[in-house]
Amino acid sequence: MQLTKHAHACVTLTRDEARIVIDPGTFTPDAAEAVAAAAAVLITHEHFDHFDEELIAKALEARAELRVYGPQSVVGRWEARRGQVTAVAAGDRFTAAGFDVAVFGELHAPIHRAIPRVANVGYLVDERVYHPGDAYHVPPAPVDTLLLPTSGPWTKVGEAADFMNEVGPRKAIQIHEVMLSEIGQQSMTRFLGPDMLTKVPLEIVPIGETADL
Repeated sequence: MQLTKHAHACVTLTRDEARIVIDPGTFTPDAAEAVAAAAAVLITHEHFDHFDEELIAKALEARAELRVYGPQSVVGRWEARRGQVTAVAAGDRFTAAGFDVAVFGELHAPIHRAIPRVANVGYLVDERVYHPGDAYHVPPAPVDTLLLPTSGPWTKVGEAADFMNEVGPRKAIQIHEVMLSEIGQQSMTRFLGPDMLTKVPLEIVPIGETADL
């Protein structure tokens, strides 16, 4: 499997001819291109940095074969396209473009008591790669590669370290990084790595580059 890193929370996963994209949001400049190249789109939650509603609506209109998966709060706005969109929740398992996907978690991590928590799911793809969305939910399953969020109003270094240690992946890749400078991203790799708080190096995959998993 290969992972292509797009800006912020968006990644493309490919295996042979199969291709899916996770969380193409408005902070991802090439989100439209990523969606156009994928057979399926997985959305973790409704926040705009993970979910560009206008972009997905246009893609669904243009491509009858496109499939979109996400919480009911995301896909429920397209009730007329039930053949193209599927609501998923914790405990579900489905196949998207040939990938096996297990769904974990229920809510976005707390930001502030004044901000309601929205539905948020994490996706474990092919029992290997886990994208948690905006939450530190530990899936009750082995994870080979963890995609670890490192910036945002909900993230906390200590909780991120505990999350990473509880998941216990072989490999970790930084995502959700758009609010950090280059120095900030490098700092996170030190805090959230073997030199300090975790046992697994936190890798930076530059935007636009592809890594073998």
